[in-house]
Amino acid sequence: MISVIIPHLNQPEALARGLAALNAQQGVSLPYEIIVVDNGSHELPAEICAKWENVTLLVQPVPGPGPARNLGAATASGDILAFIDADCVAAPSWLAAIERHFDEVPDDMLIGGDVRILQGNPDRLTMLEAYESVFAFRMKKYIEEKGFTGGGNLAVRAWVFRKVGDFLGINIAEDTEWGMRASAMGYRVRYEPTMIVHHPARRNFPELAAKWDRHIAHDLGEIRHFDNWRRRWMLRALAVLVSPIAEVPRIIASDRLKGLRSRGLAMVGVVRIRVYRGISMLAAALGDVDSRTAARWNRS
Repeated sequence: MISVIIPHLNQPEALARGLAALNAQQGVSLPYEIIVVDNGSHELPAEICAKWENVTLLVQPVPGPGPARNLGAATASGDILAFIDADCVAAPSWLAAIERHFDEVPDDMLIGGDVRILQGNPDRLTMLEAYESVFAFRMKKYIEEKGFTGGGNLAVRAWVFRKVGDFLGINIAEDTEWGMRASAMGYRVRYEPTMIVHHPARRNFPELAAKWDRHIAHDLGEIRHFDNWRRRWMLRALAVLVSPIAEVPRIIASDRLKGLRSRGLAMVGVVRIRVYRGISMLAAALGDVDSRTAARWNRS
């Protein structure tokens, strides 16, 4: 059996869309259950979950996707745990790709797949859709070069999850830390390109900025352990500020964009976000950083 685990927080419409996609999976022969773990929503998605016989709704009051995923894993019945986020839409063959990979490569214990942007109208992308289609969720790079994948498209044998242990809490990039911990224990993550989920682009620039605020807070906490960290951090910030010019070839060559308009929008997006990141990093180096930033998962 495959146990699909979904942390949820105040995203009822997205959850309903995601559950519909999961219940329309094709080509999977193993039975599967779906466990939704609510993490403090204003209203429990009980009515949404009740539409599907194979969906169980749990409640995890401890904030953060990590604790929510941990509760789902602790109650799962499957031999394989498949993690996906509430706002993601699984491709029709997502579960079949997971099943096939573990059948064909029995020595693999942990796999991650491709995360693509859910484009509202591929012929008229927004700036954020164009930007994130190129620069967001570069899972193949993360898996092959850094040894981790995102918790929104991750599958692991259940006994391996128990060996590695739980995801950590909200004040750390929990999926990154978990993946690197698994790799250090010898359970290296493998990339499966046919294991595809679609993630919506951020709705507006402040949402994208909030994502980078969290990353900056996490990265700053790590680099502060090193000598001369402030100089290293400021050099990194300056590198971010001048980096957009190096991204022109990637934007031109991307197979996830069509036409000059979408490529122009992607370039505008990368300039805007890199300037924001660089300035925010410089401000953080000077002590102007909100220590609560990392605790903002999509909580208002």
